[in-house]
Amino acid sequence: MTNIEQDRWSRVKGRLRTTVGEDVYTSWFARMDLEGVQDENVHLSVPTRFLKSWIQAHYADRVLACWQAEMPEVHRIDLTVRTAMRCAAPAKEAPAPADQRRIEHANGRPAPELRATATAPVSASHDALGGSPLDPRLTFASFVIGRSNTLAHAAARQVAEGRRGDAVMFNPLYIHAGVGLGKTHLLQAVTWAGNSGNERKVLYLTAEKFMYGFVAALKTQTALAFKEALRGIDVLVIDDLQFLQGKSTQAEFCHTLNALIDAGRQVVIAADRPPSDLESLDDRVRSRLAGGLVVEMGSLGEELRLGILKSRVAAARAHHASFDVPEPVLDYLARTITHNGRDLEGAINRLLAHSKLNAQPVTLEMAEREVRDLIRPQEPKRIKIEDIQRVVARQYNVSRSDLLSSRRTANVVRPRQVAMYLAKTLTLRSLPEIGRRFGGRDHTTVLHAVRKIEALVSRDTALSEEVESLKRQLQE
Repeated sequence: MTNIEQDRWSRVKGRLRTTVGEDVYTSWFARMDLEGVQDENVHLSVPTRFLKSWIQAHYADRVLACWQAEMPEVHRIDLTVRTAMRCAAPAKEAPAPADQRRIEHANGRPAPELRATATAPVSASHDALGGSPLDPRLTFASFVIGRSNTLAHAAARQVAEGRRGDAVMFNPLYIHAGVGLGKTHLLQAVTWAGNSGNERKVLYLTAEKFMYGFVAALKTQTALAFKEALRGIDVLVIDDLQFLQGKSTQAEFCHTLNALIDAGRQVVIAADRPPSDLESLDDRVRSRLAGGLVVEMGSLGEELRLGILKSRVAAARAHHASFDVPEPVLDYLARTITHNGRDLEGAINRLLAHSKLNAQPVTLEMAEREVRDLIRPQEPKRIKIEDIQRVVARQYNVSRSDLLSSRRTANVVRPRQVAMYLAKTLTLRSLPEIGRRFGGRDHTTVLHAVRKIEALVSRDTALSEEVESLKRQLQE
């Protein structure tokens, strides 16, 4: 680069700084370098694909205008990813990509054809905006529908088939279920389907990846760029929200959620419990999540488990034509492996491995031997605090609102204490959480109620029988 070019580049940067402001300049242009000027082309470079694509989409005309103020003969800006460009010589007249964005100026001249001659890894600070890895097998075509997941599938399909500008029907769409029941499959299916048409940008992130991206952006002082990029997503898909930790990260997630929903963008979220049970999240976040469509995916029924097994066998047969699982074996697996879909897939993988490595057909005896550790005792029913409040209110002929109120009459205090006791003994909720769900009471109030009922049950036979009857009703 000549001294003249360097002087021009300094003046162009000054113009950019004045045009876009100090904060935007620092976020987007501080790491842009001039590689050279050739004829009517200016060659610039940035360290990441993320910066390249963002500048291309939002600041192409401004960069060109600042250069034309110094050199009127400049008609095009070539923007490359620096790490890639310095490893391989750029092709001077490489054709522009098919999806390249071109912005026409009022005078009819095209905006700079910002193109990268090669790809390079996204930097750590913006790695999250590349999305979490997607499994090509997890599509709507491979999702097996049953009674427990029909509504979740239909809502996810509706979101995936929406187009930019359509009215958002379910926002946010919040899907919750236990481990291995298909949450991630549905979320990745939404992402695959949403991105297939290239009309909308759908970003799939795990909560861990979101946290990593935000913290990395703070460390590299590019938080503003990170926030702007997230808010430019058409459909944001967040998986495993229960793992979102950290006060500042949760605050940023809340701001992002509000900004996207208020702008009519779609948000899809999955977690292992409903919003009200995410104790680590701020009340504002829980409230906003609960305001959308909340769908629970229930446990897999035997018919659905059989369908999943048949689907997995068909997928395996596509690569191993001789693999076959007799109907009695499938029936046995569907009847005995009840925990989750991943155990079912693991069972098919074991039968496939045993059949191929030992050159033996799959038999019922082999299946019983190979999958015996996957046959687990039936999990007890997951009891919710709302269920406890409803059953106790019905038993003692009071309303649920009475249990949550500040009333201290005898006909309300005892049922409330019993409900708190059952919430502590039948759920995994903490004392503060139970107190919050009983009208915002302090955890010491809950502790007093638990100890009170424990003491009474030990000496009052009638109350003991009542409590046991309530437990049976809740566990059935």
